[in-house]
Order: sequence, then C-alpha cells, then structure tokens
Amino acid sequence: MRKARSLLAAGLACLVLPFAVPPADASTPIDKKLGFTCPFPLIGRQQLDVEVKASFEVPSAPGGTFTTADLTVAVTVPDKSTRGLALVGAASIEGTASAGVTLANGSLTLPLALPLTVAKTVVPQSGAFTTRATGSVPPVRLPNAGKTTLTIGDFSTRLTPKKADGSFTGLSSFTSDCTLDPGQDPVLLSFDLGGTQPSYEYGVTGTTTLKALGATAPVTGSLGVPAFGTAFDRTRAEFKVFGFVPGTAELRFGPDGPQTGELTGDGFVAHAKLALALPQVTLFGLPVADAGCRASAPIAVDLKSGSGFALASGGPVGGEFTIPALTGCGAFTEYLSSLVQGPGNAFALTLTAR
Repeated sequence: MRKARSLLAAGLACLVLPFAVPPADASTPIDKKLGFTCPFPLIGRQQLDVEVKASFEVPSAPGGTFTTADLTVAVTVPDKSTRGLALVGAASIEGTASAGVTLANGSLTLPLALPLTVAKTVVPQSGAFTTRATGSVPPVRLPNAGKTTLTIGDFSTRLTPKKADGSFTGLSSFTSDCTLDPGQDPVLLSFDLGGTQPSYEYGVTGTTTLKALGATAPVTGSLGVPAFGTAFDRTRAEFKVFGFVPGTAELRFGPDGPQTGELTGDGFVAHAKLALALPQVTLFGLPVADAGCRASAPIAVDLKSGSGFALASGGPVGGEFTIPALTGCGAFTEYLSSLVQGPGNAFALTLTAR
C-alpha cells in the first residue's frame, strides 16, 4: 500500500499549476506549456507537463488595472499513475492549490496569491486521463511607469482521491510542493508600462569554464532584453581527476528567482541568479551521483555585454561566478563538492539577435 501511495502521489501532485502568460493583445487567448518536477518518497523526482490557457489585459498607462481571465490548467495523468489510483480504489480526484507569483512594477513588488480549484474528475481503470483546474488572478492596479514583470514562484497542491461511494481512499488528502524545471524562464510576463522601449531576443552560443574541475562545456540557449530572462540548454563537461581518471558531468543551469538588469548605452548588465543541477556525474564511466545532485544555493553572475556588442545585432557577453558546495549527490556528495565548488568560473557567450 505504501508503494501504491507514492506512485499515486507522483502522478497527482502536479495536477494544479497556476500561471500567468506572455504579453499579448487584450483578451487574446494564450496556450503555454511548461514542465514542473515534484519530489516524492521512494520513487524520487517526477516530471509532469502542464498546458495553461488564459487571456489577459495590460493597461496602456500607469494607474491602469492588470487583469487575467479564463485561466484553465490541464494536466494529462499518465497510465502509470492511473494504475496507482486503481490500487487504492480511487474512482475520482478533486482538490485545491495555493500558489504565488510576484508582480514587479517599477519600485512596487507585490506578491499575489493564486487559488485554483481542481474539478472533480472521473478516474478510469487504466490509461491516461486529463484533469482541469480553474482560477483567476485578482485585478491589480499598476501605479508606476517602466518595466513590469510577473514571475512564477513556489506552489503547493492538496488533492483528495475518493472511492466510488464518495469515501476516502487510504491516501486521504495529501499535500505536495513542486518546482519549475531548470532551463525555463520564470518571468512569465514582461512589458514596459507607458514606455516605448523595444525588447530584444537573442540566441546564445559559447562556453562555461569550471575552474576547480579544469573543464569547459559548451553553452546554448536564449536570452531576452530588457526582461533579462535566461534559458540555457543542458550541457556536458568532460574532465580528469588526478590528471588521468576520466569523468563527465551533466550541467543544467536554470533561473532561480526573479532576473534583473539594466541597459548601459548600447549594451546591458544582466544580474542573473541561476540554479545549477548535476543530475549525472560519472567516473570511469560509472555513475557516482544521485539524480538530485545540485548546488546548495543560487549562483549569482553578472552577465555583461562586451566590446563590439550592439542591442540590435548582439555580440560578446561574459561573467564570472562562484559555485557553492553541492548537496543531494548521495554518498559522494562531499567529494564531488570538493571537485566543483569555488570561485573563478566563467561564461564566455556570443549573443545573436533573432
């Protein structure tokens, strides 16, 4: 029964995810997909894809009201979780979620609570099924001109599977916390209220150098200005311990909290805060790290445009950073941390306007 409970929780805990969406014309439908991961006992971290549909209106001048409407979240529950529900006799699921986003408007930083309700959904005996939740963001008056962003934060779901007669299963009601997968920009909405400042999107190529490891890894992805949102693809570093023991490390740099920055003439400085995950590390081709291996704190790095950079076309961008101690790597956490942590690491990137 304990195994069945864990299997079921993995499939259900992400059934409700609140989102805002990128800017669009007033009352324009938006359809967006993002990935979230939830940690669970026994079966570890589980990932679910979520489809969000909504429309919103952005004020044209300071003092106007920002509104979101028709927010619907749909999650397809995989067959593995459906079978887990069957093991505990669940015939339906329902529940609620409590989540937060941060709305930043000039000097104003406003946390918003986003309640959602999971509609009662019939659970089949096998196969995938879809559950839907609805909710809304309360109207907010935006008093300031300038950059305005909406950034997703943590959320918690509370779900209740029930038997056909309406009674509780052995799971009763349960709560689970989930996080946005690395490599996805947490800034869900960014616009210049009352201004005409253009925005720029760049493709990213280049390298990251890990000083303590003595390794360099390729970097690809995207970066937006003036939203300053980074989205780096996963990459892989090859290294040698003691000069002869071959090893590899998978690296995933992803946003960790709001990303800020400022324009500097025809360039910029982006004050990035990044999470670093190392879900696979090998020595002699053998895995030596658990999947949850990661830096124990956000990595702060100022990505500065260099000589020859132009906002309209792109150019060189770089920045140095310090890697904190690792955590969650398993039995070799302390040793792996000694190989990776420390200052003097760097990004050397080239941005190309899209």
